[in-house]
Amino acid sequence: MPEPVIKTNKLTKIFGDFVAVDEITFEVQPGEIFGFLGANGAGKTTAMRMLCGLSYPTSGSATVGGYDVYRENEMIKKHIGYMSQKFSLYEDLTIFENIRFYGGIYGLTNKQIKIKSEELISFLELEQEAKKLVKGLPIGWKQKLSFAVAIIHQPKIVFLDEPTGGVDPVARRQFWDLIYDASSRGITIFVTTHYMDEAEYCDRVSVMVDGSIKALDSPSNLKREYEAMSMDDVFYKLARGAKRGP
Repeated sequence: MPEPVIKTNKLTKIFGDFVAVDEITFEVQPGEIFGFLGANGAGKTTAMRMLCGLSYPTSGSATVGGYDVYRENEMIKKHIGYMSQKFSLYEDLTIFENIRFYGGIYGLTNKQIKIKSEELISFLELEQEAKKLVKGLPIGWKQKLSFAVAIIHQPKIVFLDEPTGGVDPVARRQFWDLIYDASSRGITIFVTTHYMDEAEYCDRVSVMVDGSIKALDSPSNLKREYEAMSMDDVFYKLARGAKRGP
């Protein structure tokens, strides 16, 4: 069995007297679509920041792509992709300029950037818009472009922090087609979302409540275990006793 691309053991983050993340332990396999769920205040963003090499844990251990979160956080940053809920590209640059800029940040050569730019623009069917400013794109297209740029360097893992917030249902479904395509090419997807129908699209999901992981399994197994018709029902049953809020 291949080595997990993400592995944590009692990973913890404490701010003063507040335990934001409380000894979470889980593994994520190569190419897996892993849903990381939790209400606002549950600790999932803090956990993701540790896994992305942006915040040091208080205790516990974790590796991401084989790199240690304490000693090799800069290497983690170089070998992952990341996309936040807030659109992160430069709106006053064209589509092509954004792709070229981020390709350079990720260390691609000029030749690689040229090839990747053509591939992405063709894949997203944006040939007619390539020289237009990004701010003129509909939000759904902006999110798809942002995702494509996040994996331009073919990372082992891409972290998606509520990537479809504010996007209409049709565009959300199209965005998940991109996720499936990336997963089929071996990229591991680590995604947070507030849309419980999207949790159904994941291979496995974890549910955080008050800083701890209260459940972790495939959507079908969780629905069976909690006698629920949907992941929305599962989430409600787990989160209704939460003591922390936004």
